[in-house]
Order: sequence, then structure tokens, then C-alpha cells
Amino acid sequence: MNMKMTKGLLQVGVLGLSLLATGVMAAVSESEAAKLGTTLTPMGAEKAGNAAGTIPAWSPLPKNAGAVDSKGFLADPYAQEQPLFVITAQNVDQYKDKLAPGQIAMFKRYPETFKMKVFPSHRGATVPDDVFAAIKGNATKTKLVAGGNGLENFKTAIPFPIPQNGSEVIWNHITRYRGGSVQRLVTQATPQANGSYNLVYFKDQFVFRDNVKKSGADDAKAKSGDEDEKTGDTSNILFYFKQEVTAPARLAGGVLLVHETLDQVKEPRMAWVYNAGQRRVRRAPQVSYDGPGTAADGLRTSDNLDMYNGAPDRYDWKLIGKQEMYIASDSYKLDDPTLKYADIIKAGHINQDLARYELRRVWHVTATLKEGQRHIYAKRDFFIDEDTWQAAVIDHYDGRGQLWRVAEAHSQNYYNVQVPWYTLETLYDLQSGRYLALGMKNEEKAAYNFKFEASVSDFSPSALRQSGVR
Repeated sequence: MNMKMTKGLLQVGVLGLSLLATGVMAAVSESEAAKLGTTLTPMGAEKAGNAAGTIPAWSPLPKNAGAVDSKGFLADPYAQEQPLFVITAQNVDQYKDKLAPGQIAMFKRYPETFKMKVFPSHRGATVPDDVFAAIKGNATKTKLVAGGNGLENFKTAIPFPIPQNGSEVIWNHITRYRGGSVQRLVTQATPQANGSYNLVYFKDQFVFRDNVKKSGADDAKAKSGDEDEKTGDTSNILFYFKQEVTAPARLAGGVLLVHETLDQVKEPRMAWVYNAGQRRVRRAPQVSYDGPGTAADGLRTSDNLDMYNGAPDRYDWKLIGKQEMYIASDSYKLDDPTLKYADIIKAGHINQDLARYELRRVWHVTATLKEGQRHIYAKRDFFIDEDTWQAAVIDHYDGRGQLWRVAEAHSQNYYNVQVPWYTLETLYDLQSGRYLALGMKNEEKAAYNFKFEASVSDFSPSALRQSGVR
């Protein structure tokens, strides 16, 4: 499907450069980086709105944009707004130039129930000033290395705010700012085609390398002769991640530990799993690429988490350009703590009456499986929000070239801590009629905790044994 490019497409030679093989790529010039904070936002989006006035200029939300309840849930700053219009299977052709193929396929798959309520657009995403400063520094210093599979001279977040090719856009998604550290209690549902489902409950901990606390135990681990305790080259670490299954009982106590590396070809992701039944910690090289996602009933791969994660080396990345598109944004209603999970999970797809869509500018990047490489997804189409560098929609194609799965992220700005992130990730299987919904926390005792602190030793295999015992 041909998409209309916006008139505001950044003139950085993206179309030509995207055709080049990605080796060691030069950072942008000082004069180009000077656009950050002037004609561009500090994260690299076009600061101005569009010519039609349907996309506004960037206007970051203040920290006090709404109330925060006792559990940490945020009030909806736009709760009083009404939809401008609703896209349905009956009128979808009127809007197809601003929809991804996967979104259009959802209308065809579920013509009676799938809809998109389109609201006025807001561009409130922002991050702390020190992160903005790091991003501007990255613009003139960070380079792609190892054929685009690693970063050099990278700091904090967003290495390429003025991207020149598809690899750089994807690295912006992978490294985007998510608060430095966070602990969260979230759920995952994998409904049957008739809508019946069981929940899996997770306790997740993320700590990015800039936010790791140092301790004497960390030095001891680094010097240890025990290979299982060594954490590798910490300068190549992007973040530490630990995920514990807390329910249902048959899965409870299992823990996944990941040391995410910046260059996963030079040093592959280090992962371990704790099996509660065996009370053993094992290396887990399968936690990568198209290895099965945790407790996902075969409905997502390891690299489907966070819409897309991990090493990019199995794909050729091509930057198509920038376009206007309806994406799920400002999803505060979907995160309402008065909702029950049963209000959200429905047959075929989530309750679209709770979803909010806005017209935004997105970067369009295609990923095509390299010759000789294997992955269950032969091609992926990425649509990435220009304001946050978060993937908003990803279409997944099978080896026959048929559209198979459609990932759609419902995002919000955690304005009280200046963190753009997801409210809910969905992954729809068009062939089976099933889907996965990950990230719901409406019924949990607390929302995200962005004040979480941990040291490297807290993410060691020995700590995994201790936390996993039940």
C-alpha cells in the first residue's frame, strides 16, 4: 500500500542513505545537531505541527498535568474530550492512507467489532533535561559499528535523534528513555478465539546502566572465577532486566534474568532462567530472536517484548520515510484503575471503546530477513512515533509473504516523572483469531515505581536463585 509522505519530511538524505550498506556511520555535524531544540524537538521530532493543522506543534506536558492517586495511577488530562470521528469497517477506505496494512487487516478480520475512536492530537511527550542533553551529545558522537549491530560513544538514550537510515531509527526505539529504572506489576492475557482467558502475573524490574547502584559485591562478582557469576563487559551493557512469574500457581516462582548488551554480536545477550520446580538456574540462550516468549502460549517471540527488542543483525533495515498515521496514544482511559481486566479483554481484540487514537507523524522502517538467516518473521514493517521513538505498530509477515501478526502499542506519557512508555502492548494473530495483551495493571496494588533502586549484584545468577525460591 502506498502511503502519503508528509510535507515536513526531514531533509537529511534518508531515502538515499537507507539504500547503503550500514557499516561505521558518521554522526551528524554540529550545525545539524543545532536543530535539536529549535526546528526539531530535543528528541528529534519536527517541532511544528502539520500544514493542515490536524497535528499540533510539540507542547510537553508539565509534571502536574493531572492528579496522581495513592497507587500511582495518573489522571487523564484529556478526559473531557470527545472523538472527532470513529473509523469502522464501513468507512475504513476513507482513512486507509493514514493506516498501516495491519490496522486495515484488523477491520477486515473483525468487521463488526473493531473500531478506532480518533481524538484531537496532543504532543506532550518529554523527558528530563539531563536526558535531552545526553541525546544532543549523542547526535554528534554516537556511531553505528559492527555493520549496524552495535553502538559506539553512546550515552543514556536515543543515539540518533536525526537518523540517516533504518538501523538508526530502530536503535532509537531499542535505547529510548524509560525512566532509568522501574519496577512494575503487570499481567498478560492470551485469549482464545471465543474470548476466554487466564492471566499470567509478572513482577518486572528494569535498571538501565546509568542508574545501577555500585556495591562491593559487584567488584567481587567481576573478579570471581565462577563463569556463571561474571557479568561480562559492563561497558557494553544497556540494561538489566528481571522478570518473576507470581501467578498462576503452576508457573509461580519462575524467574528470567537478562543482561542486555549494546552489541549483541560482539557479546550476545546474557540470560538465565530459574526453574522453581527444579530449584535450578540455567543459562537461557533461547531468550532471544524468535525463541518463545515467557508463558505466552506460542503467541509471541522473545523479540516481540517491548514491541521489538534485541540484536538487529538478522534483518536488513530500510528507512522508507516519515508519514502521518493514526496511532494509539494518550491511553490513560485504558489504564484506569477502576477498570477490571474483563472490561479490557474481549474476543478477537481488546475493548476498542477504551482505546484512543490520534493523528501523529511516524517513521516507517522495513526489516527484511537476510539471506541465510532464520526467523519465523520473514519481514516486519515498523511505524515508530516521531515524538518518543516508540514503535506504535509493527506488521509481521510469514515466510510466504502473508501478513500474519499485527502488534499495536497503546502508549501514555507518565507526565509526573517525564517518561513516555506503553500502557498496553497487543499482538494480534490474524490467522488463529487469538492475541496477546501484555502490560495491564489496572487491578494491581501499585502502578509503575520509577524510584526503584538496585545494584549489579541484585541481577546476578546467585541473586536469581534467592529470589526464585518458593
